[in-house]
Amino acid sequence: MTRYFEVMQRDCAARIGRLMLDLRIATPAILNSELLRRRKGSIIDCGSVWDDHVIESADPDRLLILPHRSLPLYAPQELIDRSVNRSSELFRRDGATGEVIHPMQTDVPEGRDLYVIGAAALLENRARLLTGTVLKLKNSTSPDTAMYAPALATPENLAVLIYLGVDLVDDTAAIIKGYQDLYLTREGEKSVDRLHEFPCACEICTKTGTPERLLSLPASDRARLLARHNIIKLDEELRLVRECIRDGSLRCYVEKQCRSRPYLTAVLRLLDQEHAYLEERTPTVRKSVLIANTAESQNRVEVTRFAERVISRFAPPDPPGTIVILPCSARKPYSQSMSHAKFIEALSGYRQQIHEIILTSPLGVVPRELETVYPAAHYDIAVTGQWSLDETAWVASCLRAYLGKHTYRNIIAHVSGGFAEVCRTVEQDLGIEITYSVIEGEGPMTGDSLASLRESVAESVSLQPRSKKPALRTVRAIADYQFGQGVGVRLIPDHAQIKSSRSGFWVFADGARIASSSGYGTITLTLAGAARMPPDIYRVRIDDFLPKGSVLAPGVVEADPQIRQMDEVIVEGKMALGVGRARMSGREMAGSSRGLAVDLRAVEGR
Repeated sequence: MTRYFEVMQRDCAARIGRLMLDLRIATPAILNSELLRRRKGSIIDCGSVWDDHVIESADPDRLLILPHRSLPLYAPQELIDRSVNRSSELFRRDGATGEVIHPMQTDVPEGRDLYVIGAAALLENRARLLTGTVLKLKNSTSPDTAMYAPALATPENLAVLIYLGVDLVDDTAAIIKGYQDLYLTREGEKSVDRLHEFPCACEICTKTGTPERLLSLPASDRARLLARHNIIKLDEELRLVRECIRDGSLRCYVEKQCRSRPYLTAVLRLLDQEHAYLEERTPTVRKSVLIANTAESQNRVEVTRFAERVISRFAPPDPPGTIVILPCSARKPYSQSMSHAKFIEALSGYRQQIHEIILTSPLGVVPRELETVYPAAHYDIAVTGQWSLDETAWVASCLRAYLGKHTYRNIIAHVSGGFAEVCRTVEQDLGIEITYSVIEGEGPMTGDSLASLRESVAESVSLQPRSKKPALRTVRAIADYQFGQGVGVRLIPDHAQIKSSRSGFWVFADGARIASSSGYGTITLTLAGAARMPPDIYRVRIDDFLPKGSVLAPGVVEADPQIRQMDEVIVEGKMALGVGRARMSGREMAGSSRGLAVDLRAVEGR
């Protein structure tokens, strides 16, 4: 835990925070390498233990990076490990401290406010080592400590570094590349002698005019101007990344930005393989639309989490009778689209006897009950009418898992094109029989195909009972998806009343409102609803106080580790019971000494 660093906003592993030193440093930030060299800034590098000029004292309001061994990347392991905890024996202070951690170091000292990646500049173009080093540090340290990657950042890689979880960088690499006659942009670096014109309107490029004029200057002047341009572009990129974090769109930007270098694309793909790391840090709902434009979008936590919860938390109507598989639509929720309006009309009179699921890329299987839940109603993709092999394989795996777990008496697929290919693949893999209702050579929305759908359903449901209270089934399904299978029945009794409108729904039981819908299609609880919830899930236990409006991390005693940012949670202590929305993960609540843990909506004393 730290007294000096507080995280204010999060977008996956990327964070906006502040280091509270003599001057507050808003993170992510670019440190001035000249101030670091002269030891004049708010962060003081004590220097290498090989150096004769190691700092022995400093202003207590500044952060000291403790003396460290400057070692090459592949130094002998015994030499790397020999320095562990040595600096803490030499330096004892009450102020903020930082520690340099070599990428190959096996032990990470606790209790630091800042961790510095040693030999970070040598991690460029080493995707696996860079990703592994950052994740090892993040998983071994307190969630409210900052991370610094020196001499590595450029406008091209900055977004990926911050998405990995780096909080601080510096302008060293940008300056060095300027002295190497390299002109930096967010798309990459270019040798200045290969430029015909400046693709930039910064003050340096505007005043210099042309590359030819820049090349005519003395080498020292040219290097100084190029370095200044590179720093300006790095700062511009930082501002853009901060805005992406604020509006929850950094992942979309990173998917675009990593295309400039193969190793950056590799970093993103390797990071996606570390699902637990990203999943813990990814909010369960967002205000922004999920844009799925690349192959990597399929690996986003929002996508994989939705697919996993459909399998592990959703239960179809009991007993499972007839299932109708439908294609997705451009408009969300699907039921508000023109195509699904026609499907619903064709199924009129039978919908309480069947179960509907929608196939879509990249989410896989979307039960009709969950079509309003984020991200099912909040995503957009490029539609070409052609499915890639990766899309087909992913959606097929989702459908295979769903039909493999839930056995239906009849399966009707009203699909064509790539959707039909998915169904046929799963039909063969599982050895099941699927009835295809779309007329060959026609689309799902033609009159003949819709008539065929109605006829196929009529034949399959003649003896099946009608489902009672479909609205109740939907709200319970949302509760299960949000909190865990079986919670819906416990939270919402059979005698509950559900009132709906175009803006959402409200759930009443025993004369009290127990829940209502949020803007994300999920459920928000009232205090009466919290009393009906299981006692061991989505709980934040606080110390003996009555909170006013919010709960800060220092007041949290214990938190359910499955809590994620933006989850609906129940806050309880000896003096209070409340409901609200999590602003950090459960592990972060329990391990942080600063920051907003829960934004309370309602609270009462006990």
